[in-house]
This record gives sequence, structure tokens and C-alpha cells, in this order.
Amino acid sequence: MRSLWRGALSFGLIHIPVRLYSAVHTHELKFKMLHKKDLSEIRYARICKADGKEIPWSDIVKGYELEKGDYVILTEEDFEKASLKKSKTIEIFEFTHQDEIDTMYYDTPYYLEPEKGAEKAYALLRESLAQSNKVAVANFVFHHREHLGVIKPHESLLVFNTLRYQSEVVNPKELNIKALKLPKQEVDVALQLIEELTKPFVPKNYADTYVEEVKALIKRKSKGQKTHVKKAEAPSPKIHDIMSLLKESLQESKKKKKRKSA
Repeated sequence: MRSLWRGALSFGLIHIPVRLYSAVHTHELKFKMLHKKDLSEIRYARICKADGKEIPWSDIVKGYELEKGDYVILTEEDFEKASLKKSKTIEIFEFTHQDEIDTMYYDTPYYLEPEKGAEKAYALLRESLAQSNKVAVANFVFHHREHLGVIKPHESLLVFNTLRYQSEVVNPKELNIKALKLPKQEVDVALQLIEELTKPFVPKNYADTYVEEVKALIKRKSKGQKTHVKKAEAPSPKIHDIMSLLKESLQESKKKKKRKSA
């Protein structure tokens, strides 16, 4: 694995040298854009608006526009100078209970690995968080942006999970959501259905089956086989009799359980 960032994890007066690694990767299919006429590949170019010529990366700089046509040019060194401490340190500034953080705020997880000689301090923080059932709230600068996040133990290591700022979460006040008084009987049956369908969450039991189906379709087409499209009707919103649907769903769930145990 290639580290994305190197610096120190600051915990009070303790500084733990660490490396940051991506903890996730996507399995999305990658498609190339092709010209429909002759299937030649489409290339994206960096074109100068002034002379219409393509510009190589080596001649491109970052500029902040103060006024129309008036730019301040920033280099990589400038970004670090803006806050050298934040660009080199993940600073813990408070601790909190994990359940106090709404899952809406969670964004991207990263693994933290201790540098050589920092293993003991790293293990101490991990064990302290595990025993206290708390997470550390921290921030640092990464990719020219200050990230808020939480550090929490995960098995034998520490994970830094970036958080969205409150200003980034869209306010749902414009949505048409009404407060309704629900019949107790319907709520009770809904709770029974939830209980009937409750089971431990096992991540390995889930996979992106759609990607596999598209891959299978690609394989068939590459062999010249015809692909047949099955028309699927959208489920009709049968909400006129919620109680009947709840009871029917509950009975169906129980039947499935019996068939599996038989």
C-alpha cells in the first residue's frame, strides 16, 4: 500500500509519527469515452482560452482571482506555509462518544499506521479509546483543505474517518415531510416485522451484484451473443391498506425462515 500522507498524530503533548492510507477502494466499472462514428478514443485536453493551444501540466499553475483578470499565483510551498502545523499534524482537540455523531456527517475512512519507534504511543491511544468507548475529534490539512474527522480503534489499528462540516449537509426543510399521527396497531405490526427481519450485520454477505451482471453482459456481447432485456414493471405504490401489507409481509418473512430451517 502507498501512503497518502506522512506527519504526526498530536495527543496532548504526545506526538505520534504516522502514515495515512486509504481504507477503501471502489469496484466501479471503468468505461472509455469513444467516438460513435469510428470508436476512436476521446481525449480530454487542457486548452488555453487565449490562444486555443493545449497546455502541458508543467506549465499550469494555481491562481486565485481577486478581481476580474487579477490573479494571485499559489505554489505547493505557499499552501504549506499557510499553516505548516495543520499540514503536518493531525491534532486531537477533544474526545466524545461515538453515538453523539450523526452518521450523516461521516465521509471517508483512512488507516493510520505508526512510524518505526512510535508503536507504543500508538497502541496506548488505541487501547485508551477502546476502553473509554470514545472517539477522538481531530483535524488536519490534506489536499489543500482542512478536514474534520474522528479517530477510533478498529481491530488492531486506528482509523481516521473524515467528517462533513455542518455547512456541507443540505438542510431538508424544503422537503414536503408532514408529521402524522399513526395508529398504534400499525406501528406494533411494523415493529414485529422489523424484529422478524433483524439479524447481525455481516459485511461479507453483501456485494455489488449489479457490477457483476454488467460484466456478464459485456462478456456475452464480446462473444457476439444476443442480449435479451426482460421488461420489469415498476412496483405499484399499494398504500391504501398498510395494515394488510404489513401482515402479509410478516407472514411471508416467517414462511421464508421456516423454509430455510427445514
